[in-house]
Amino acid sequence: MTLIRLDALTKRYGAVTALEDLSLELEPGIIGLVGSNGAGKSTLIRILLGLLAPTAGRAFVMDRDVRREGTTVRALVGYMPEHDALAPDLSATELVAHMAELSGLPRSAARERTADVLRHVGLYEERYRPIGGYSTGMRQRVMLAQALVHDPRLLLLDEPTNGLDPAGREDMLGLVRRTGTEFGIAILLASHLLGEIERVCDYLVAIEAGRLVRAAPLASFTGRTGVVHVELDDDAAALGGRLTQAGLAQRTDGRSVFVELVDDAGYDTIRDAAAALDVGVVRIEQERRSLEDLFRDEPVAGGAA
Repeated sequence: MTLIRLDALTKRYGAVTALEDLSLELEPGIIGLVGSNGAGKSTLIRILLGLLAPTAGRAFVMDRDVRREGTTVRALVGYMPEHDALAPDLSATELVAHMAELSGLPRSAARERTADVLRHVGLYEERYRPIGGYSTGMRQRVMLAQALVHDPRLLLLDEPTNGLDPAGREDMLGLVRRTGTEFGIAILLASHLLGEIERVCDYLVAIEAGRLVRAAPLASFTGRTGVVHVELDDDAAALGGRLTQAGLAQRTDGRSVFVELVDDAGYDTIRDAAAALDVGVVRIEQERRSLEDLFRDEPVAGGAA
C-alpha cells in the first residue's frame, strides 16, 4: 500500500503559488520533508490532513482521497503542529486523555493509552503537573504524545523541534526516530533544518518555492563523492602543486587539499607526493555530499508559499 500519493497537486492563494504540480509516491518509512521557510511544507501537510482543499490535482493518504475521505484519513493520522495551543491549566494526562477520547477511545482505554504514550515521551513522572509550568521541550513532548495517543499509522510532524535549544532538539529527534523504528509508525517530518533530516530520516522529499526538487532515499543525497580530503599538519600549497603536476585536479585550502580521483591509483600518487615533500599527513578520507549541496546546486523556479 502506498503511504502518500500526489497527482499534479497545486495550491494557490490568489496570485501566490504555494504548491506547483507536485507528483510523487511515498512508501512507509521515516520521511523527511525539507525546504526553506515558505517552501510549502505546512500547506502540503494541511492538504494531507484534509483541512485544506487543493486548487488542482489530488492527494491520497493510504489510498484514501483526502478531499472525499478526510475524516477517515484523520482517524489514521497523528498530527503535531508547528505551534502549540495547549491549555495551560490542564495536566498532560488530562489533555492527552481528552484527545484520545475525541479520537474514539473509551475513557478507560484512553487513560491507559495516555499513560503509555506519556511514558514513551518521557513525561510519566510529570504527567499530573499543569502544562503552564512546563518547559518548551516538555510542551513539545505533550504535542507528540497527543499525536500518538490514538495509535495512528502515520505521524505528520511539522517542525517538531521548533523553539528548542540544541540539546532539546537532539532529544526530540531521538524520540522521533525511536517512535518510527520501535513502533513501526510511518513518519513525515517537515523541517527547514537539513541537519535534522540527516539525523532522523531514511527518505527525503525536497521542495522549494512549492516545486519538487527531488525525492529519493537519503543515502542518494549524502553518498560519497569522488573527492578525497587530505589534511596535513602544515600548509598544503606545496602538496597541491605537486599533485597538479602529476595530473590530478585539486583545490587547496590552508592545511587541506581536496583532490578529485578517477581511480584508486590516485591514492598512490598522493602518498608518493607527500613522502617526497616530507609533509605530515593527518588524515585522508573521501568526502561526502551534504543536503546543502542539493539546494546549492539545483536552483528551482516557482512561486512562494
